Amino acid sequence: MKFLPLDTPERVEQVAAWLAEPRNYQWLDFGNGVQTLSAATLRIMVQKDVNVLRIFTADDEATPAGVVGLSNVDRKFKTANLWIVLGDKQFSFKGLAVKAVSRMIRLGFTELGLDVVQCWCVAGNHASRRLIRLMNFQPVGLLRHCHRMDGKVYDRELFDLLQSEFTGVADA
Repeated sequence: MKFLPLDTPERVEQVAAWLAEPRNYQWLDFGNGVQTLSAATLRIMVQKDVNVLRIFTADDEATPAGVVGLSNVDRKFKTANLWIVLGDKQFSFKGLAVKAVSRMIRLGFTELGLDVVQCWCVAGNHASRRLIRLMNFQPVGLLRHCHRMDGKVYDRELFDLLQSEFTGVADA
């Protein structure tokens, strides 16, 4: 797996295209109800040190598979929020998301010096919840009736992972 920064127009456009797909953005929230990010917004995001975004590729290939990010990186409180989108669904169930998340968490703890990584998933998103629990995130709460999809309201399950709890994936 390659772990590539969003440092070319092509990579930024690829991620923006993934984030523009309803099957992806319906699960996201970048704050104030923003679910999609334009290429211009992504270019600004990656210039700020509060965001660390990486495209991950299929194993030993240059084919982009998805994007993983740490947002709201707070160097004073040593926290960040994790998110991921598997952009190319042909790579579903191949372990790429697990490896990408593990690698991003490791980057957060080692290179950014974070103490805790936080994340959330929409209640009922079993694939995301499995991934979160596989990484050893611990449940810390529930935000009730705060996420809307297809005219329905959902809860968000909140999780966090302390540096001391992170075991990672060996080959990530």
